[in-house]
Amino acid sequence: QVQLVESGGGAVQAGGSLRLSCAASGRSFSSYAMGWFRQAPGKEREFVASISFSGGITDYADSVKGRFTISRDNPKNTMYLQMNSLKPEDTAVYYCAARLSSWPARRPYEYAYWGQGTQATVSS
Repeated sequence: QVQLVESGGGAVQAGGSLRLSCAASGRSFSSYAMGWFRQAPGKEREFVASISFSGGITDYADSVKGRFTISRDNPKNTMYLQMNSLKPEDTAVYYCAARLSSWPARRPYEYAYWGQGTQATVSS
């Protein structure tokens, strides 16, 4: 079992930055691939970024590539999402997720564990 808790959301103006954190408890964090997803009001949950168990492989949605950076610190059981050059369309609840595999994935059903989410709001 893995428990995930997101933090770091907030309200910023367009062009600003936020850094999200995902703290994991439970066993074997370093063996799980992790991902970030987001869901805006009235929309489906969408893939943002994913990272392999070691951090050596990352994957990004086209909409965030070049602006967001996913990383992890395995000794601290924590994953991060650095979000720069934020746009109003990045406004959403951001969720972290863990999958029972070492490799990144893009589909929500491929992830077994989910956090409760943290709100990020970007104003124009």
